[in-house]
Amino acid sequence: MISPRLIPAFVLFLTFATSLFAHASDLKTGDDAPLFTAKTQLNEDFDLTTRKGKWTVLYFYPKADTPGCTAQACTFRDNIKKITDLGADVYGISVNSVEEQKAFYEKHRLNFTLLSDDGRITRLYGAKMMVVTIAKRWTFLIDPELKIRAIEKDVDPIKDAGRMAELITQLKK
Repeated sequence: MISPRLIPAFVLFLTFATSLFAHASDLKTGDDAPLFTAKTQLNEDFDLTTRKGKWTVLYFYPKADTPGCTAQACTFRDNIKKITDLGADVYGISVNSVEEQKAFYEKHRLNFTLLSDDGRITRLYGAKMMVVTIAKRWTFLIDPELKIRAIEKDVDPIKDAGRMAELITQLKK
């Protein structure tokens, strides 16, 4: 039970916290993809604006080299040709450091770019878990006009790559 003296402070806190996540939680299909820059696993600069004119699969994952994240990354690796043949590129993003992303990339011989996030992008896309600063397992499909065409929130790590290939095929018709 909250003390009556603390209610004004609690209401102020809730208002502030809600405003921080209002944009991210409101993202929906058809919205402009929130623009961002990040570092790749090679410590190179990545800017989402350079993706204009191309399809982009942006998948958020909790932590490099954990069982579900490894399965998802390896499934994208093994199915990358299906996606690239459709004119799309895959980008995996998590709050792992550049060094952790590089180790994960090399260990599993990944063939697509990993992005390191300090938590800013994860929050921007609404993919941050409630208490900890790690990403939910969400996948966004962004079209050549940098519009969000799909948001997958109930992602099966093994089926994600195939699902993205199917969606791109349907949307390009």
